[in-house]
Amino acid sequence: MGSAAEAADIAAIVDSVYRAESRRVLATLIRQLGDFDVAEEALHEAFVAAVEQWPVDGVPDHPRAWLITTGRFKAIDRLRRRSKHEVALDEEGLERIEAIADPATPGEDEGVEDDRLRLIFTCCHPALAPEAQVALTLREVCGLATEEIARAHLVPAPTVAQRIVRAKAKIRDARIPYEVPGRGELEERLESVLRVIYLVFNEGYLASSGEALTRHDLSTEAIRLAKLLVELLPEPEAVGLLALMMLHEARRATRVSPEGDLVLLEDQDRSKWDRAQIADAVKLVEAALASRRFGPYTIQAAIAAVHAEAPEAGATDWAQIVGLYDVLVDLQPSPVVELNRAVAVAMRDGPKAGLTLVDAILARGELADYALAHAARADLCRRLGRAGEARAAYAKALGLTAQAAQRRFLERRLSELSLSPARGAG
Repeated sequence: MGSAAEAADIAAIVDSVYRAESRRVLATLIRQLGDFDVAEEALHEAFVAAVEQWPVDGVPDHPRAWLITTGRFKAIDRLRRRSKHEVALDEEGLERIEAIADPATPGEDEGVEDDRLRLIFTCCHPALAPEAQVALTLREVCGLATEEIARAHLVPAPTVAQRIVRAKAKIRDARIPYEVPGRGELEERLESVLRVIYLVFNEGYLASSGEALTRHDLSTEAIRLAKLLVELLPEPEAVGLLALMMLHEARRATRVSPEGDLVLLEDQDRSKWDRAQIADAVKLVEAALASRRFGPYTIQAAIAAVHAEAPEAGATDWAQIVGLYDVLVDLQPSPVVELNRAVAVAMRDGPKAGLTLVDAILARGELADYALAHAARADLCRRLGRAGEARAAYAKALGLTAQAAQRRFLERRLSELSLSPARGAG
């Protein structure tokens, strides 16, 4: 029996392996076992076994393979016990048990990375409702708790739980295959997969609520999934999305102050941006644009590239950015895209021109409850010296914001206006 310190070390190792490998292990177990719930129970049992056995036997050389093997055999034992002691399984059920137990089953580490991709295509199957696709992907591919997903989407946790349960039942009952679809079907399914990957990234890049502004684990996971997707299907929009996320992630270290506060793009220390990652991403953008088959993600990546290549905020080519937003509005018309274009126009032509556009967008009512629209209006009013309007707009944005770092930023702006009402005129 090892010492208490050794036991604590093993427990820390198990915890680290869980954080690093659990979703990969789960994806492979789903492939091997053919059922989400059975695989999740097998994953749990495998880690329980690790907590019990690793302090005695030592940590295996290949923890992931050990966990997959252990989880699979735990599931086989449980299914066999059910076949003997509960309602007898039908012939198909017995055949499935034998197929799982067959030594001819592919090796535990074989295709493990592709299993993650198989899982995301399954979670994003068009037979599932869009909100179910997102919830299932965040739960099964990324490992978010139901409560975290609920907070991210501002819906009750029981609603998210129901979506996940129904999605799993749909996959089971409709016999949705756990596979990457064939070439003909793959391209038409690409849009939903890209959308879900980007939603995962966005929750990591800018958390919707809570104290931390970012969740590096989620943004890193989304980029890793996008790289796998590009390897499998190097379509221009998949490449464009990967480039977009890489460009945003290259600035991650400068987006938050040491105190955890939001730092605006114009105030970030550009010497700390990951220039190697930016260079790689710019090459991807250029390749996607050269294909002439690009879409909204590629245009957004091109906009991010213009920002990233400017040596300082004052050198940003705002005319080029407005031009790219003109293309994006045509490709993906939405009030949020129009709002971002209006902010770019304000930088090119002055705050009055931008405010005219923002007011027209807000007058339509579509962004009445969108905090960033009111924050943009507040900033333009502040720059024009219209302190009363700026305070009202900042207060409106604050009332619509749940994210702690964003709330602190808006509160600082309100405090500054109270101390110096005319600050920023012109």
